[in-house]
Amino acid sequence: MTPFLTACQALAAGVVAARLSRGRTRPAPLAPGASGPPPEPVSVVIPARDEETRIEGCLRPLLADPDVSEVIVVDDGSRDGTARVAADLGAKVISGAPLPDGWVGKQWALHQGVAAASHPIVVLLDADTRPKPGLCAELAALLGTSCAESGRLVSAAPRFVCGGAAEQALHASFLASLVYRFGPVGPAASPDRLLVNGQCLAFRTDLLLRAGAFERVRGNLTDDVALGRLLARDGWTVVFRDARALLDVDMHESARDVWREWGRSISLRDVTTGRALAADLAVVWLTLALPWLRLAAGRPTPLDLGLLIQRLLLLAALRGSYARPGPGLALSPLLDPLTAVRLTWSALRPARTWRGRGYARPAVRRGAPPRRPARSAAR
Repeated sequence: MTPFLTACQALAAGVVAARLSRGRTRPAPLAPGASGPPPEPVSVVIPARDEETRIEGCLRPLLADPDVSEVIVVDDGSRDGTARVAADLGAKVISGAPLPDGWVGKQWALHQGVAAASHPIVVLLDADTRPKPGLCAELAALLGTSCAESGRLVSAAPRFVCGGAAEQALHASFLASLVYRFGPVGPAASPDRLLVNGQCLAFRTDLLLRAGAFERVRGNLTDDVALGRLLARDGWTVVFRDARALLDVDMHESARDVWREWGRSISLRDVTTGRALAADLAVVWLTLALPWLRLAAGRPTPLDLGLLIQRLLLLAALRGSYARPGPGLALSPLLDPLTAVRLTWSALRPARTWRGRGYARPAVRRGAPPRRPARSAAR
């Protein structure tokens, strides 16, 4: 191994170690009933496109939750019975208007749903989430009172449901790459390194509408991270908490689905500068992929072995992120070289299709969303 490559790997290992160390001081996971009823009424908005088979699992617990005052489903041009199922269960269904030029479908659906919300607090959930009693109350509590918090976005990390060992192994390897790039769930070092989970977001309705947030990220396929970073640059407080006890997500059907659907956006190319993306790729290749490749070739260095031990130790931390941790989680480190390949592919050839829609190259933004002065979001 050349001295230059040795130095690069050592530098990358130090960066990852610093990121992982933040896990010691992150806030405790959200717990049901810890904060009592929400301080103000809550509307839940769910964008849905072709979710007939999954939306019932999301809606039933919400409609039975006394902490939720309104459930709105925005039917985003579904070609199946999504709207019918939602209406039969008792949700308020909005038929989405035709998609305007320059908008990605999810942002357009959310823009319409939030505008129709009747209550001061909105929780956004994806149709593949499985919320549990107490989730919305805890998210609302983190927003604080209307006079105490002028601009706050709250997001929650779920527990993942995987259908088999292969799906869980690939999913857990992808998840580990995010932890190596951005650190564990919790505060970010800067707005440019911030992550949120778009499957679960909460905010004050009037403040988000005044910020014009969805319109300003209308062309981003990585909509959740674009929104979080945009609002953080505006001066909002962005809170990202572990909600594994209150929220499950069953988002993929197979390992192939993980590779195709999550892999399309895992590089976060449309919200990341080229320089930062290159650094992310270097970290993943040097600390996740290279040690396994050298071990397979029978030539691991002491640093490689140390990185492999660190990766195996991460399995214990990731265990709580899965509803049914099994052999797939234990085998996931073996797929880290494949994850590095998929991340590189995502960075070099970003997908421009989603849910049956294709987006022209000019409509999909790259880099940071435009900044607005902080007082625009707080007034």
